[in-house]
Amino acid sequence: MLNLPSIAVLRSFEAAARFESFTGAATELRIHQAAVSRQVRELEGIIGTPLFRKEGRGIALTAAGKRLALEVKDHLQSLNRTIETAKAAGQSGRVLAIAALPTLSARWLAPRISAFKQAHPDVALLVYSRSEPFDLVRQGIDLAFHFGGPDWVEGDVEPLCPESLLLVASPVLAERSNIQSIADCIKMPKLHLMTRKHLWPSFLEELGKFSPDAWRGTQFDQFAPLISAAVAGVGAAIVPSYLIESELAQGVLVPLAAPTSNDGAYYTVTPKGTTNPDAETFRAWVQQEAEVSSKRRRHFESGKPAR
Repeated sequence: MLNLPSIAVLRSFEAAARFESFTGAATELRIHQAAVSRQVRELEGIIGTPLFRKEGRGIALTAAGKRLALEVKDHLQSLNRTIETAKAAGQSGRVLAIAALPTLSARWLAPRISAFKQAHPDVALLVYSRSEPFDLVRQGIDLAFHFGGPDWVEGDVEPLCPESLLLVASPVLAERSNIQSIADCIKMPKLHLMTRKHLWPSFLEELGKFSPDAWRGTQFDQFAPLISAAVAGVGAAIVPSYLIESELAQGVLVPLAAPTSNDGAYYTVTPKGTTNPDAETFRAWVQQEAEVSSKRRRHFESGKPAR
């Protein structure tokens, strides 16, 4: 007969390990500190070794405790995903777990999900945000979006679309800057993404107009506030076109140029060697949506004021 600890015991240990404090764990779990201490002792009895040691007035994980804490955290997260998946699937039993880059998910994927749901009402979707590659199987993800190159360990990668960049600004800023040609964009105040500050210098090099001023301007660590600043007229920004479809359609941003430099392309990834009909259906649908976005981008680009 297996001598397994209860979920309550594992949750108490995981919280105590994270805080390295029985008090912190008790506060988070909304139980008494004595209960956390008792449950940790119960787990130590099952395992047969101490998981914490006294350190000053507090506690610290032992080497065994550190190893176990990592595994318990992963297993609890996996169990939570399993339950959430079952809840989402309902009676149909069909659920698709998707992981996407946070900005891609918020600004491109989420507004389109209703269209997929109308065509496939029996497929429940779980959408997670992920910024870096991860173990698809271990995380229970059926399909992920990836930006960069066509590489993902233990993943089958298929091209989705190239990155299409647009130099954009608010209509007021564009008019105030008297943009008559692409070269006039050089004098505009510049907005930079901290992780991709090379975009402006690369664009000016394309024009043969590189200047030390290319690095100057206001910097943001995420695309979302950068786009908001562009809409507010703070400066001009070089942004992937898929992120600003709504702003372009509303006319609150206007395209000025289409830089050719980029850092990669977009891909969809599924667990290597697996077959999931719903994932393939979603992948095909996403590909169609990406093609529509490409056509829309070309339409906006054709109307850009800078020539």
